[in-house]
Parts: sequence; C-alpha cells; structure tokens
Amino acid sequence: MSRFRTLYIDMDSFFASIEQQLDSTLRNKPVAIAALENDFGCVVAASYEAKAYGVKTGTRVRDAKILCPGIHFRPSRHRLYSKFNKYISYLLDDIAELESIRSIDEFQIYLGRDYSSLSRALLLSTRIKSMIYEQVGKEISLSIGIAANPLLAKIASKINKPDGLQWLCEENMPSRIKDLYLEDLPGISKGIKRRLLGAKVYSVEDLYYMDPRHARLVWRSVEGERFVRSLRGENIPINKSNRGSYGNSKVLSPENRSPRNAYLVGRWLIEKSAERLRRYNYCASRLDIFLRLDNFGSCQDSVTFLYSQDTLFFLKQFKILWTRLSPVIESQRIKFVGVRLSGLINIQDRSGEFLTNLYPGEKNISERLSSSVDNLNLRYGKRIINFGIHREHPGFFERG
Repeated sequence: MSRFRTLYIDMDSFFASIEQQLDSTLRNKPVAIAALENDFGCVVAASYEAKAYGVKTGTRVRDAKILCPGIHFRPSRHRLYSKFNKYISYLLDDIAELESIRSIDEFQIYLGRDYSSLSRALLLSTRIKSMIYEQVGKEISLSIGIAANPLLAKIASKINKPDGLQWLCEENMPSRIKDLYLEDLPGISKGIKRRLLGAKVYSVEDLYYMDPRHARLVWRSVEGERFVRSLRGENIPINKSNRGSYGNSKVLSPENRSPRNAYLVGRWLIEKSAERLRRYNYCASRLDIFLRLDNFGSCQDSVTFLYSQDTLFFLKQFKILWTRLSPVIESQRIKFVGVRLSGLINIQDRSGEFLTNLYPGEKNISERLSSSVDNLNLRYGKRIINFGIHREHPGFFERG
C-alpha cells in the first residue's frame, strides 16, 4: 500500500466565504469580491453560488452583473483575509506539522511516520475539517488532497471541490485524473500546453506515461522531467529559486489615467517595491518602467546605476525615465503602470565606497533613513510617512 507524505489544504472560495461568515445576510447568496468598485473592475474571487452562474476570477464586474443579476459585490479586504490565513495556520500548526503556507488560501502539511498511512491521513483530514468548522466558522470550508508529494496532493485537493477529500497514489493513478484537462494541472501554462500538443501529448494520461527525458526537451528545462516524475508519485524536492527582481504594477482606474495622476501612482509603486527590496536585504542596479496606453500602444524605458536600496534615489531615477517618455504620453490616457527593480545583490555582497567611508555591506545615510521609515510604518500598521507626494491606488492587495 502507498505511503503518503503530503496533505494539501485548498480553502474553498476563501475570500467570499469569509465575507459570508462575517455577514449573515450574504450566506447562501452569490457573492463576488471586486478589485475596483465600478463596472471596469474585475472579480478577484467569487462564492460557489456565484460560480454556478458562470462568474469566476477575472470576470468583469459589468459582465458578472449580467450573468448573475442578484450578485452581491464586496470590496476586497486583503488584510482581513491575511488575518484569517494567519489564524488558520496557527490552528493547523497546533495539531499537525505545517510544512509550508503556499499562498493566502493554501497550506501544505507534512505527513510524518505517524500519518503516512491512508487511514491515519484521512483521520487527520477529518480532524482538520472539524477544527476549521468549529473554530474559524461554519461558512469556511476547505478541500484536502493527500499524496506522496506536493504536486499530486495539490491536484487531489482540486478534484472534488468544495469540501472535498481525495487522495492520489500508485493504486489509483493515472485513472483517477484521466478526465482532467492538461491545463487543469498546476504548472501547465498555455505555452507548455502548446508544446505538449506539438509533442503529441493530448491528455493527462499521455503526460503521465511520457518519458521524463522527453518532457525535459518539451519544457526546455529540467523542470519538465521533474514534473513528470512528480506526477508519477516520486518525491521530487522543490528547488529554491533566487529572486531576480522586485516590482509592482497597476491597471489604473479611469480617474487615474491622466499622465499626472499616473505619475503619482507610479511613485507609490516605487515606494512599495523599494520597501520590499529592503525587507529582504537586497540592492538593485536597474529600474524599468512599463506603460500601456488607452489606445493600445505601450512604451517602456530603463536606467542602470550603482547598487542601491534608497527609495529617494529610486524616485529620482523614476522621474528621469518619466521625463524621457513625456513626449510620447503627454496627450495620452495611461491604462497601466508597472515598475521593476532588478539586477539584485544582497546588501552584504555590496562593495564599499572609499570616498564616502562606506564599508562593504553597510547602508549609507539615505538607506538608513529609508529603513527607519519602513520600521515606523510597520510599527503603526500603515503608511504614516511617505517620500513626497504620491497617489495611492488601493486594489486587491492594498485594501484593509
């Protein structure tokens, strides 16, 4: 009989179910969470009652209203959902070995020797479901997948949502997943699917029996071989990747599409990106900005510099790039703004500056000031100090 290593938890319509738990008038009714509170926004989460009408992530608000006339919209409250995530992770870690918080609504538990049998894993799953029901809320449900590795466990968690409990093992593979489409599998993008079809791999069952060496060629990476071996139940460890950049982007609401307002939103994105850069002790040597215009045109520019993690310095570079692009965008409506800090090294690896008496791995005065601002904002739980005038554009990840 197969031994199991991973229990994967996928919360069911997490954001919408939290809103239904907190507001009893929403229960058993179609609910959608919107990034922007107008018809130009998109749905970022939907309850199962709304999904029954065809409303899903990415559906435009105006289309959702047509598909489901009685739908109830709520603004996204990411900080609230994060609090639920932390509470659930605390509860899980108390009764099991929480191996990883994979996302805001997905958790991975390690099934050690005591829970590696199917009967024990099922017992633990039942206990987890009861605990969430009793201690988090009756409207908060979850689906669980059990398998020998994270990939199979994640696939199993999505087979019978909502409130599912499935397992994948040598005894029921690949027949248990043969009815899934290639794109149903995590990690199969549109590009990878096109390559698989070109290699005459038309189904999940074909992929299961694919030669791992052939998969490496199709993926053009060792990840293809790793994927197929994981699909067959091998316990392939997850590679740790090195961070290549920090950035933020925003599809602008109509009132922010003038060049002036778009510029101020861009300053806000720079502040947020620089803050994340410092949080993980990186310095950047390149800044890129990306703009998409209402007339479907686009433009971008970049600048390179000596390694820095200073917000004020990045804002000056952003202004230089924006000024360069001004002749193109001055009479345009700007639909999208994106910024990216790249060319990263850890600050400990940065060389010193002889003329300014800056030692290797040491922050300069401006960088220490930026870090102090980070600490104050973190202490008070909100941005009480900004680096000049900017224009916040709260959306899915910024709502409180």
